[in-house]
Amino acid sequence: MDELTGFDELMDCRSSESKKAVEPCTIVIFGASGDLTVRKLIPALYHLHLEGALPDPFRIVGFARREKTHKSWREELKKGMKKFSRTGLDKERWAEFEEKVFYCRGDLSDAGAYDTLGKQLQGFGDEKLRNNLLFYLAISPSLFGTVVKQLHHAKLLDREEREGQWQRVVVEKPFGTDLPSAEQLNHELITYAHEKQIYRIDHYLGKETVQNILMFRFSNAIFERLWNRESIDHIQITVSESLGVGSRGGYYEESGAMRDMVQNHLLQILSLIAMEPPVSLEAEAIRDEKVKLLKSIRPIEPEDIPNQVVRGQYFAGQVNNEQRPGYRQEERVEPNSNTETFLAMKLFIDTWRWSGVPFFLRTGKNMPLSASEVRVQFKQTPHVLFATQRDGGNDPNAITLRLQPHQGIYLRFNGKVPGTSTQIRPVRMNFSYDSEFGAYTPEAYERLLLEAIAGDATLFIRRDEVETAWRIVDPIRAGWKGQSLTNREFYSAGTWGPVAAEELLSDSGHHWRNPQPAR
Repeated sequence: MDELTGFDELMDCRSSESKKAVEPCTIVIFGASGDLTVRKLIPALYHLHLEGALPDPFRIVGFARREKTHKSWREELKKGMKKFSRTGLDKERWAEFEEKVFYCRGDLSDAGAYDTLGKQLQGFGDEKLRNNLLFYLAISPSLFGTVVKQLHHAKLLDREEREGQWQRVVVEKPFGTDLPSAEQLNHELITYAHEKQIYRIDHYLGKETVQNILMFRFSNAIFERLWNRESIDHIQITVSESLGVGSRGGYYEESGAMRDMVQNHLLQILSLIAMEPPVSLEAEAIRDEKVKLLKSIRPIEPEDIPNQVVRGQYFAGQVNNEQRPGYRQEERVEPNSNTETFLAMKLFIDTWRWSGVPFFLRTGKNMPLSASEVRVQFKQTPHVLFATQRDGGNDPNAITLRLQPHQGIYLRFNGKVPGTSTQIRPVRMNFSYDSEFGAYTPEAYERLLLEAIAGDATLFIRRDEVETAWRIVDPIRAGWKGQSLTNREFYSAGTWGPVAAEELLSDSGHHWRNPQPAR
């Protein structure tokens, strides 16, 4: 393909970067007392410090309304590190790290608190520490607008670029609850910050194996030439979770599987699997192609919802020999709730490459195991030569990209069983990340934080990408309004979903390929 010309060279340039170009800066975390800060953000920054990946110098400032001193907050973080660090805690290195960690008390809506923050930043000796600022909003999305407005009025966030300095804002999902709320949230953000300053984070995009989808596709010409309707029968994307909603029942009642997983994680994976080759590896070139792909997904009309979308909800059952309650018996869940804990859908992409190829997406809670994988099923070979083998033919070839756990890529093809007969049996070629590169892969937040500090937006979500994803799922959710779940849509905890999901594929001559435990 002509589009691949020069792409290998671009990949080589990208992969040859041993370290990101990062400038001295201060990272300000709003929501410093929250769970995300203790569990993910501080451990990620500490590990980046251990690897020498953070700029020299750097500072971290936690902003929250609780009364704390620098010392008490450091002690609080240290306790969290002992629990959540993937490497344990090196006392000497932690001592180096915590010297750069500070606390600022303030209410998010209090203008005076931002003046106090500004004065604290001015106290840092290095000019770049005062002017290069990464604001991480680990807070409720309803407060994003408040914070960026206050930062702008306090002259800490400048919408116009100034030479030699930068400010960036990292926001956590959910990016709205539907298209109107997402548009309103984006409007609030871009009123006080330029779109290129906004980094919408989805931790799934920070996973090493998700990033590897692009490398696998575009640096291996033998596969990219098969990546189209001529060779591929259908594609399955499965993101399963072995846990139920647990204590998150209140949140899940408002989100459900569609908002919680499909609108972001699954559509992100789909866009990487199906997008066209970008003209370069620059962030905007890659994000342009992702948006083009999402806009090419055929809208599901109200009358097509029963034939293309299946929702489900788990009832009591066993997962790994552990008894689990039904969703309606979970904490803070309505006893007659119709919230979906499972979702399966069939999508079509109206492009030349993918015309007529169905994409099957599936996600659910309380399933047999936690796994994320993409299965690319190739077309069946003609049965002429092997009509007498394996019920009339050989099994179709397939490539499975295992995103988590036991990350790897598996190629499934047919081989002759040794002996005098001509018996055929499917075999697999396995590539394992652990075997090839060792068990260590960085946490998603480590990669994403480093990219934000470096100003690389490739792994972050653009405004039009968020809004396009909502345009895909909103009509489906609207079609469910007022409709109760049927018996065909319930499934026992510990199974792979309701019978209606099996029928979604069997009606078109396919069946689900369930993720398998590691061997």
